[in-house]
Amino acid sequence: MARPKKLQEVIPGIGRILHRFWPYIRKQQKLVVISMTALLCEIGLRLLEPLPLKFVFDQIFAERSNAEVNTFPFPVAALDTRTLLIGSAIALFALAGLRGMAAYWNTVGFALVGNRVLTEVRSVLYCHLQTLSLSFHNSARSGDLTLRVISDVGLLQEIAVTALLPLLANCLILVGMVGIMFWLNLQLALLALAMIPLFWFFTVRLSRRIREVSQQQRRQEGAMAATAAESMTAIKIVQALSLENQFASVFTGQNQKNLNEGVKAKRLAANLERTVDVLIGGATALVLWRGAELVLSNILTPGDLLVFLTYLKNAFKPVRDFAKYTGRLAKASAAGDRILDLLDQTPEVYDLPGAKPAPQFAGSVEFAEVAFAYESGHPVLQGIDFVVQPGQQVAIVGHSGSGKSTLANLMLRLYDPSQGGILIDGQDIRHYTLESLRAQISVVLQDSLLFAASVWDNIAYGSPNSTEAEAIAAAKLANAHEFINNLPQGYDTVLGERGVTLSGGQRQRIAIARAAIRQAPILILDEPTTGLDKENEQEVLEALHRLAQGCTTFLIIHNLELAARADFILYMERGRLVERGTHAELMQLNDRYASLYRLQVTESEQPQEDTDAITC
Repeated sequence: MARPKKLQEVIPGIGRILHRFWPYIRKQQKLVVISMTALLCEIGLRLLEPLPLKFVFDQIFAERSNAEVNTFPFPVAALDTRTLLIGSAIALFALAGLRGMAAYWNTVGFALVGNRVLTEVRSVLYCHLQTLSLSFHNSARSGDLTLRVISDVGLLQEIAVTALLPLLANCLILVGMVGIMFWLNLQLALLALAMIPLFWFFTVRLSRRIREVSQQQRRQEGAMAATAAESMTAIKIVQALSLENQFASVFTGQNQKNLNEGVKAKRLAANLERTVDVLIGGATALVLWRGAELVLSNILTPGDLLVFLTYLKNAFKPVRDFAKYTGRLAKASAAGDRILDLLDQTPEVYDLPGAKPAPQFAGSVEFAEVAFAYESGHPVLQGIDFVVQPGQQVAIVGHSGSGKSTLANLMLRLYDPSQGGILIDGQDIRHYTLESLRAQISVVLQDSLLFAASVWDNIAYGSPNSTEAEAIAAAKLANAHEFINNLPQGYDTVLGERGVTLSGGQRQRIAIARAAIRQAPILILDEPTTGLDKENEQEVLEALHRLAQGCTTFLIIHNLELAARADFILYMERGRLVERGTHAELMQLNDRYASLYRLQVTESEQPQEDTDAITC
């Protein structure tokens, strides 16, 4: 395997991650300085800690050794043995105690830095995901995105504190101890470092494989999370269609693959650790053999050899730790790559340079030769051109897939047209900021999503600064006030996820209240009565009628009897606007709309068959 050229390829991706997160780290500059100072104190004390051993051993064996030794600026030769032993023991205890305090402060300090930085990164990542275009979210899997925001950031947070920072400290210790080893004895130092090329070779060779396996493992975990989220979100359909075994089989297969990758990563990490242990053992054996010869030749004192071996053991600790932490660092690198991959995604729809807040809209809407395609070469809309005056109600009709809902998405700037433009009150909507544009458009969808929050909150999401009185007024307008008061805690009742604890009609009326409290001049209704029974449909229609008063309203609907009540109708087919006019004008035209209308009316007038006659 080719040798990597850069350090960040040896410690995979860590350099790129640190570079990208540096602006967040810089905000913790004061804490970083304090922690680094404590770290340097710990390193200095650790370097001094073995020296009392030299004094003791050289004094004890002084009568048996006539070797010339390295001298220290301490008058130890004049001290008697008892004083030297007591002094050395006290010095050893003091150095260990001070080192422990310094280690505590640098560990806590760096842990705080890591936690604060990555907590901010998680918030930034979540907010960034909210800004990405629908085209990204339509192709991504929500479970995998959730894993990246929660688990990947958490893993990076944990590894930074438990592996990366200790490794950084030990590398600094390595530099200091290698310097002292060269000062003690050049020959032994060179002998000790003779294993470095072999260590480098095996580390580079195995760490890259560990990283690849870790990346694959994170992808498998992302797929598992996506499958679990998908099946849990659609649990009603899964159970209704008896798909439990199929989803369980898919999840089990992914889980097994994840296990296999995890075992492979552990084996590679264990292989690296054992290889490093053997290399360290070889270096220690060489130093012991040659050092003993130097002691016997009176070139080196026993104390020098003991201290040298102590430094050698401590110097190789970061080498051993690197092997130990390689698996963790590889996982952190894989998790960091997945985070940076999301942060590198750019939204397709964004505030253009010079975009300004939108003024209060009057409600005039114009589509000027608009064309759009979700995928290049596959147009969804072509040549859409019409004008709606303030306060008019427009019905957009046509077969499924004709592009009706895409018109609403373009008005909200969930997508931008590939050709042409959309104008509100004569101004291209791309000249306004997204937030100010969408704040003046209310939407009621076919399957209006409610959140796992109180009824108060679900209504107030339409206008976060609204008052309690405004929320109640909106609920009354939506024919929702009465049934809300009958809930266990009234407006304080916490709804289930997606509002599953309410009926379809109740969910829709709360969604209408959410739209009403917004008091927007433009209203989009996308199949708002589909799936409702007659009673709930009537309640919703009454609420929608009140909601639409004074608004420029776009009604996307299949029910042409409701569409006939609009001021005029747009009939779409295969992404083109093929007919437009009032209901009477289109019936007189006697073309596509008229044929579809008559077909619907005929079907609705046919008597319903007795369902009891249906047999399996």
